[in-house]
Amino acid sequence: MGEQFAETYMRRSVITARAAATFEPVGRSVAAARTFVRDTLQGWGLTDIVDDAVVLTSELVTNAVVHAGTTADVVCIRADTGVRVEVADRYPEREVPLQSNGGHHFGNPDREGGRGLLLCAALAGRWGVEYTATHKQVWFQLDFPDRPAGTRAAGPALPSSALPIADARVRVGVVQVDSGGLISAWNDDAQELFGYPPEQVIGKPLTDLAAWPHTPGTGTGVAEALLLSRWEGSYGIRGADGRVSPVYASHLRIRDAEGEPSTVCLLVRERERAVLQSPMRGASADTAETSDRGQSTDAFEVFIGSPAPDDLDGLLQRTVERARDMLDGDAAYLLLATDDETELEVRASTGLPSARQRFARVPVEAGTGRYGSARMPAVHEDLSAVPGAVPLLVNTGMRSVVTVPLKVEGRLTGSLGVAAESPARYSNEEALRLQFAADRIALAVERARLTELERLRRGSLSFLVEASDLLAGTLDRDQTLALMAQMTVPTLASWCAVYTVADQASDPELSYVLHEDEDRIDGLKALLMKIDPPEQVPTGGARSWSGPYDAAHAAALRTSLRSLSLGDSARPSSGPGASLATASAVGGETVVLPLVARNRVIGMLILGKPTDEHFRQENLELAEDLSRRAALALDNARLYSERTAISQSLQRSLLPPEQPEVPGVEVEVIYRAAGEGNEVGGDFYDLFPIRDGAYGFAIGDVCGTGPEAAAVTGLARHALRLLAREGFGGPAVLERLNAAILDEGARSRFLTLLYGELWPQHDGSAVLKVVCAGHPLPLRLRQDGSVEAAAEPQPLLGVMEDLELYEQTVTLDPGDVLLCVTDGVTERREGTRMLGDDGLIDVLTTCTGLTAGAVAARVLRAVERFAAEPPSDDMAILAMRVPEPADS
Repeated sequence: MGEQFAETYMRRSVITARAAATFEPVGRSVAAARTFVRDTLQGWGLTDIVDDAVVLTSELVTNAVVHAGTTADVVCIRADTGVRVEVADRYPEREVPLQSNGGHHFGNPDREGGRGLLLCAALAGRWGVEYTATHKQVWFQLDFPDRPAGTRAAGPALPSSALPIADARVRVGVVQVDSGGLISAWNDDAQELFGYPPEQVIGKPLTDLAAWPHTPGTGTGVAEALLLSRWEGSYGIRGADGRVSPVYASHLRIRDAEGEPSTVCLLVRERERAVLQSPMRGASADTAETSDRGQSTDAFEVFIGSPAPDDLDGLLQRTVERARDMLDGDAAYLLLATDDETELEVRASTGLPSARQRFARVPVEAGTGRYGSARMPAVHEDLSAVPGAVPLLVNTGMRSVVTVPLKVEGRLTGSLGVAAESPARYSNEEALRLQFAADRIALAVERARLTELERLRRGSLSFLVEASDLLAGTLDRDQTLALMAQMTVPTLASWCAVYTVADQASDPELSYVLHEDEDRIDGLKALLMKIDPPEQVPTGGARSWSGPYDAAHAAALRTSLRSLSLGDSARPSSGPGASLATASAVGGETVVLPLVARNRVIGMLILGKPTDEHFRQENLELAEDLSRRAALALDNARLYSERTAISQSLQRSLLPPEQPEVPGVEVEVIYRAAGEGNEVGGDFYDLFPIRDGAYGFAIGDVCGTGPEAAAVTGLARHALRLLAREGFGGPAVLERLNAAILDEGARSRFLTLLYGELWPQHDGSAVLKVVCAGHPLPLRLRQDGSVEAAAEPQPLLGVMEDLELYEQTVTLDPGDVLLCVTDGVTERREGTRMLGDDGLIDVLTTCTGLTAGAVAARVLRAVERFAAEPPSDDMAILAMRVPEPADS
């Protein structure tokens, strides 16, 4: 039948996409297969059927890789009618499911591995099993839902009389409140609802307007609600007319790209609350069975008590307490099976050190240190005769124990045990009683467990989305390391350490350590520095590491012995407390997660728990996913840091070396390159000695910004120095530089340049010879406050081959200032306004009597204040002043 449908499906449907993967026969392949199917269907935009597909795939792959022990081939096929998923293994001789007139029959319901077919029958639109000589294939098809794509929730169609009542024009006030509780945004509907225009309320606390609840003058409740991540409820807003208007509000806490938090408040009139109000969660359909007289007859309620706890932990704890009391035991415990049923995880206990054992895992199959009595009821009259038969009870003083499995539809979901300190306490009769109780609670426990897993899955998705956003928001290596640790502590672990590996030949280096108790960080870091790092293993998955535990307990033991040998009089004041605290901090489970990026191990993420605590399997899977994302972010940060270092090194080589001291002349230079990360742009400057008593100076502007322009600035600066020191005058220097720029061909760029030679004089003045080749003219400020151009304009460089340039001589008297700028100063814009030459002259006229540094600083402030936006062009300012005798 399955083969016939497969042919029909392929013939009638149009296949639009296909994805396939093969998984090895190991337990972790189940999680990998779930991820593959989830990522594939989400990539196809089929979020409505992802969950069902993942559940079915998980069960079928578990049958293949765990129960059958073969590889599993998973194929996803998207067609126009739905999605078909095929899971094939290499174990064709397994039992064939039979179908009778009464429906499906799957053989013995207690046998392992049958739940996948039951789920296919319950969830899939069509399914089937196909056999070949070498393979067995189970397939299922999920049809597309009959509702618009993207629909998250929908209600039934209602008659008009049943719809909620609202005004013809519904107004939703949108108010944004910053981290200080001040209103930062106020829309038009808020103005219509409450009578305040935006300018009257923005910048004021929302609590000044709010009444809680509808009582004037009480706003503390609203202030608290604004700090919650999400809140919904009623309060009052005092309008401009003084009246308090009841409103229904929905608050959402957000943060902007800079990380600054704020709260968005949606407000409607109280009578229109249906516009915003979230639907109430309906009562559970799984209600207890009742008799004709209305009294509860549910055996589960009789055993567990009424009302039953609505959370999994509460349900499990109540279960072990009732089981202990029912058999008059000294202790009881309950373990739940992992998804692949290969391990049992301690989830609740009473009479045992539960905090020490919580989430501890033991293998299911028989063997030394394994939980051999998990699948069938078992009674151990004396545990001392069979040490290790029940690993959970080792060294607890318990002598006899009865254990029974929890099964749902034949699948092992957990194990319940009751133990006593005296031997031979229990017989088969007690085992049957406990099995009867376990059968009554198994389905409820499984439902609660699945509900918890769904909650954890949703929380995990939110966690990973937020983690991805945070990691993608930085390219700084140290910040990435800190984020990795802060996201895991305390959410996933009590402490965390990150090792980084520079290259394949390098040893891992401890780069970051974090503990949920800040007082433990130094001790933990010192401990990890003393021990060898874990071995680098590129394969995925968490692996245990006993190094911190062994080293910490050895150090604590040595410290305790040393303290005892010193005696009370000579005992150190700190005693062994610090060592014992560190040992306690790392005494639980410690796991190593490799950080692999671009097929290379770049580090290791270490997660640890305090004394005798263990990780949940779900948290380890979440940590594995986080480690993959963190590894890529860390490698991106490394690559960015390397390229930034190279770029900055090259850019620094284009900047002038240390500025020389010019006798009798004050010189100040301010340089700003446009663009993030740029130290050099199209503008440049230079000041250098030519020979005794003579100095060259230049300020120029290459057409464009960024690296291409910076390359021309490097050519110009080095050529100026070389030609000037060869004895060429200003015009000759610029003419030869013009030829060099034209020789660059297609890479050449236009260049405006002001070049001059400076000779300080014995009488306190300074003589300058300048050539202004297409550059903004230098301005001379005299002592009387007058400003004039100190040169005439001449052709720019990089355009014509034959230039006829000439130099002009300028004498700066004591107190005079020569200001040279690039067009990034004069072309500073604010809308249609531009600073221009006239604006620069106005600024310079106010600088009489100022030093060269003060003149340059005042010009820079004027440029920055001219417009609200930051400058978008390169900018250079060169100020030279001959001091007056009194200044000396």
